[in-house]
Amino acid sequence: MPGSVALLGGTPGIGKSTLLLQIAAEMHRSGVTVLYASGEESRDQVRLRADRLGGSAGALPFIASDRIEDVIDAAEQVRPQFLCVDSIQTVAAPGAGTPGGVSQVRESAARLQEFAKRTATATVLVGHVTKGGALAGPRTLEHVVDVVLHFEGPRAAEFRFLRSSKNRFGSVDEIAAFRMTETGLDSVEDPSGLFLSDRPDDIGGSAVAVSIHGSQPLLTEIQALTCAARFGSPQRMSTGFPPRRLAILLAVLERRGGIPLGASDVFLNVVGGGRLTDTGTDLAVVGALASSYLDRPLGRGSVLVAEVGLGGELRGVSAPEARVRAARRAGLKDVILPGAHRNALGTLPGIRFMEHVGELIDWVRST
Repeated sequence: MPGSVALLGGTPGIGKSTLLLQIAAEMHRSGVTVLYASGEESRDQVRLRADRLGGSAGALPFIASDRIEDVIDAAEQVRPQFLCVDSIQTVAAPGAGTPGGVSQVRESAARLQEFAKRTATATVLVGHVTKGGALAGPRTLEHVVDVVLHFEGPRAAEFRFLRSSKNRFGSVDEIAAFRMTETGLDSVEDPSGLFLSDRPDDIGGSAVAVSIHGSQPLLTEIQALTCAARFGSPQRMSTGFPPRRLAILLAVLERRGGIPLGASDVFLNVVGGGRLTDTGTDLAVVGALASSYLDRPLGRGSVLVAEVGLGGELRGVSAPEARVRAARRAGLKDVILPGAHRNALGTLPGIRFMEHVGELIDWVRST
């Protein structure tokens, strides 16, 4: 959007600069005036990446400088419609401290914001992140910008995800998936079944969830492993799923489902490095835990969708039709839904409705 400022963060080495360079090159190819400014790399270093990407990346107007005045002066001359600054922690304004410092980041961001608003220039700032995954620099940096984007994924993994945690102009729940290749990042048009190809069908502890990210359903495999605790305090380790939500589901599973996991180590993993916050994935987590404890595989064709209440009841979810369609596209025919959707989806084949966690446990025992 003209005049908007976005902050793009991501862990080192996952390709956020490559993503921004590809976006800038595509916009330049379509006729948009672009200026790419780098305070981290020289012209020759950026040229190497541009040559690897091919296309029009090598023809981008470019400036290599760590002085914010140089960047803004170049932008005043070029008058780009799209300005890229890589990165906000490496550019500096005179008298505001060293690059990367709190006052320096705040001053540089304010100067760029003023230019963007005055000239109606869409601006993207690359930002570093801390070891904990938070954006480096003062929190005021996130308040200054209009959009905060996170480019994430394991460095050794094939896929990357672009998420938003702040958006003044739209939803923050949308997600975009990319595949890292030798020539850059390729967009994945339909990531719904991205991580299901290697899913085992003869091992307990695996279940498929369908989460909603904005308007897009995404199928994800959830893996669970339970075993007797070897130490006094059982371990509870979760990757990609909120630990507090896991603790609640473990309590529900023991009290309402009769699966005693209080003395067991519990390990939960969302395959592919994804993060799940949608409560509609609760039932898949419970199913994976029960499957691991009972050592009964759920089978490759099943999808579990429901929110789990403290009483063990299964509650309705948002966009149930979209979740069912995504499961069918991925070749999964047996979809378990809460009874609240019986009236709307009861006529569809392959739909199984359940009201309580106990019904799921009985179903797992019978598979």
